[in-house]
Amino acid sequence: VQLQAYGGGLVQAGGSLRLTCAASVRTFSMYTMGWFRQAPGKEREFVAAVSWSGGRTYYSDSVKGRFTISRDNANNTVLLQMNSLKPEETAVYYCAAGRMILTNIRRGEHYAYWGQGTKVTVSS
Repeated sequence: VQLQAYGGGLVQAGGSLRLTCAASVRTFSMYTMGWFRQAPGKEREFVAAVSWSGGRTYYSDSVKGRFTISRDNANNTVLLQMNSLKPEETAVYYCAAGRMILTNIRRGEHYAYWGQGTKVTVSS
């Protein structure tokens, strides 16, 4: 499984960005897909995830109501729409794929495959 994330960039506080993760795998629909982020000097943190069917979505409390994750199994892509961005959300954003029980969906160690990351900078 290869994952490529793109769509990051520089945005002002309050602005929006849409991240895309493209997966090269025939069995994409079998994987739970997640987005994580890592800010400079901080640990990686969970942002959002979507179940294999797209029927269930999960968010960290800090992004709930502002970010939306979705997937297109026909095109092997996962989107993260980010609205009302804050300067403290400046980070490298990573997409990840894995197969796990849903209680582990927020834990990065349960994702087997990771993309290279795309940098998001939110200016104040």
